[in-house]
Amino acid sequence: MTTTASTATAPAADARVLGLAHYAARGLLEHVLALHGITFQQQVTLRAAVTADAPRTPDDLVTQVRDTLKADPANIRATLDELLAKQLLVADGAHLRPTDTGRELLAAVGAQTAPITARVWGGIPDEDLAAAGRVLALVTERANTELATLTA
Repeated sequence: MTTTASTATAPAADARVLGLAHYAARGLLEHVLALHGITFQQQVTLRAAVTADAPRTPDDLVTQVRDTLKADPANIRATLDELLAKQLLVADGAHLRPTDTGRELLAAVGAQTAPITARVWGGIPDEDLAAAGRVLALVTERANTELATLTA
């Protein structure tokens, strides 16, 4: 890993350091989301609908968001209801699809967070990002395996 003044005494990566990084970055996103009147879970759920290759059923979206956030399915269903009430999603038969307003909201959030993200991630060498990506992918895989065991 390349060291700089701020990383020369950095702690070894562990669950606490990962959590602190997650919540620091999430705090930035949640600040922007609040400006648009939506929550983190609403944004994740809306993004799942917007980025889907085809319209998704509510059950499809619940499964995808549960896999991502490890959230309670009942809470995710409530989030779907909130997105429908805000007219960011619309029912189309058995499927839910994002509205133009929903797509525009995600685009606006992306435009607002892009310069923040560039400042946070900018200047980190590619090899450090690649190493961090490998470690985080392995931690995610192992944690998902442990969670599956605990909830089986």
